[in-house]
Amino acid sequence: MFTLPQKDFRAPTTCLGPTCMQDLGSSHGEDLEGECSRKLDQKLPELRGVGDPAMISSDTSYLSSRGRMIKWFWDSAEEGYRTYHMDEYDEDKNPSGIINLGTSENKLCFDLLSWRLSQRDMQRVEPSLLQYADWRGHLFLREEVAKFLSFYCKSPVPLRPENVVVLNGGASLFSALATVLCEAGEAFLIPTPYYGAITQHVCLYGNIRLAYVYLDSEGVKVKGLILISPQNPLGDVYSPEELQEYLVFAKRHRLHVIVDEVYMLSVFEKSVGYRSVLSLERLPDPQRTHVMWATSKDFGMSGLRFGTLYTENQDVATAVASLCRYHGLSGLVQYQMAQLLRDRDWINQVYLPENHARLKAAHTYVSEELRALGIPFLSRGAGFFIWVDLRKYLPKGTFEEEMLLWRRFLDNKVLLSFGKAFECKEPGWFRFVFSDQVHRLCLGMQRVQQVLAGKSQVAEDPRPSQSQEPSDQRR
Repeated sequence: MFTLPQKDFRAPTTCLGPTCMQDLGSSHGEDLEGECSRKLDQKLPELRGVGDPAMISSDTSYLSSRGRMIKWFWDSAEEGYRTYHMDEYDEDKNPSGIINLGTSENKLCFDLLSWRLSQRDMQRVEPSLLQYADWRGHLFLREEVAKFLSFYCKSPVPLRPENVVVLNGGASLFSALATVLCEAGEAFLIPTPYYGAITQHVCLYGNIRLAYVYLDSEGVKVKGLILISPQNPLGDVYSPEELQEYLVFAKRHRLHVIVDEVYMLSVFEKSVGYRSVLSLERLPDPQRTHVMWATSKDFGMSGLRFGTLYTENQDVATAVASLCRYHGLSGLVQYQMAQLLRDRDWINQVYLPENHARLKAAHTYVSEELRALGIPFLSRGAGFFIWVDLRKYLPKGTFEEEMLLWRRFLDNKVLLSFGKAFECKEPGWFRFVFSDQVHRLCLGMQRVQQVLAGKSQVAEDPRPSQSQEPSDQRR
């Protein structure tokens, strides 16, 4: 098989060396690089996304083996999310409900989005929007997507609408790409820790695996590489040099590369030099490079379900488009998305500056709360999350303790994401999502503090005092 590029080639997104560590105490910082990052060429005993029958309950005769695997994913991976939706916090109707600091959604800009989506230019109905369309998406939308990505990705040449396919969200994109690029049982390499739901995205339809390491004796064929930039859960950004090295490595081994840039407009620190893979002067292997973007994160529209694929490989585009009959968008939504993406003035002058200011204020607030509690964390300037080090609260340092701590948080009505869900090899890391309104952040952090202090009780303060709010939080 193959080996990864030389130069101590850790995944850049997991590099926690001196230049990118902040707010970590000396007791953890010195050995952090070896503890929470993982070299891609290390060997691990197992792969994920396989649907191992030994792990799957066979207590129902109504489902096929594939159906049992799908149900197993739902039962095992969605517990916290299901519990949250059965007891969701509402400041008036359910003030003791669960605060969700676990799901990566931007809830800061509903006022801006609701105003823009309710304007008259968004309200249009014509026959073509109510009928079957090109499965790739209406041409008017694909043209706007190409212009949008050309501008915001800083492409050296205009991107072409014939290379665009639109689907109902990033999960569908991952699922469709994995299905058309891989045979069942093949694998994608992925740097860890990574957004854990990708395991389901690539497995449930295509039975595609995720491999975190160089594998030479596992009997699995590696077909591609998945890169996420800005990265989830760390918030790191790949440099152009790192992107180029990954792409050259992939070309050398004839690997497809899926680049997920769903947070590309959610870089709120000006010092973070984000570069899209589409900004590179020349892609080493454009026929095997496939770029994803969606409005779910950058525009806070996770419920609207819009995602787009850009690939120069027309075979891949056509195969994915064929699956759009199951993952397409309504004509009315496509029209609204085209109107939104073409409104460059509103995006540049209103939405992005305000969204970045609100993200930065919320990030600052949660960061200061963590510092006040003496909790180390990784500080970044992109995405919606902070990677928090709670290892000192695990006496034995086991994943069983990590899960117990997660359940204590959930019992105290705050939902977080635990490190094992991101395949972090060191127990005790949690992802805190900060992209929420200030009164929910304050209440959520209050409940976190109660758990860590061993005083678990449900705080019900519907709103904090004015002095508790971040000074520059805008509504």
